[in-house]
Amino acid sequence: MKILIVSDTHKSHRNLERILKEVHPVDLLIHLGDTEGGEDDIAALADCPSHIVRGNNDFFSELPQEEEFEVMGHHIFITHGHYYYVAMSEERLKEEARARGADIVMYGHTHRPSLTRDVDLITLNPGSVAYPRQEGRRPSYMVMELDEDGNVEILQEYI
Repeated sequence: MKILIVSDTHKSHRNLERILKEVHPVDLLIHLGDTEGGEDDIAALADCPSHIVRGNNDFFSELPQEEEFEVMGHHIFITHGHYYYVAMSEERLKEEARARGADIVMYGHTHRPSLTRDVDLITLNPGSVAYPRQEGRRPSYMVMELDEDGNVEILQEYI
C-alpha cells in the first residue's frame, strides 16, 4: 500500500498537485492539518481515500482534531500536533500515541520534516508542502509503503 503524507498546505495546492502527479497512483492520502478550508479540494485532487485532520489555522473547520485507524496491521494515530506542543518536543505526542496503542504517529505544525524510529513507535512529520521552515526551505512530503509482511518503508521527499 502506498500512502502520501502531507501537511500545512495553507490553501496553496500548486505543490500538492505537482506531488500527486509525481507519486501517482497512491492508495491513501494523509493530510496532517492546516488546509485552511481546502480539504474538499485536496480530497478531490488526491482521488483516493483520505484522512485529513484539523490544524491550528483551520478555524471553523469540522475536520476531526485527530484520528486513529488501522492500515495493514498498523495502528496509526494522526494529529496536527499543536495540542501536544510538538514545536518544543515530540515526547508528549509519543506518550499519547503509546497510550493509544499506536505503532505509527504522524503530525505536522512545525513545517519541518522529522522521522524517528523507536523500537515500538515510528514518529513522523512530513514538513510543509507550502511554507517549509527547515534549512534550505524546500517543500517536503513523505511516501510510506506498507507490505503484507508488516514492513514499513518511509521516504522523505522534497520538491
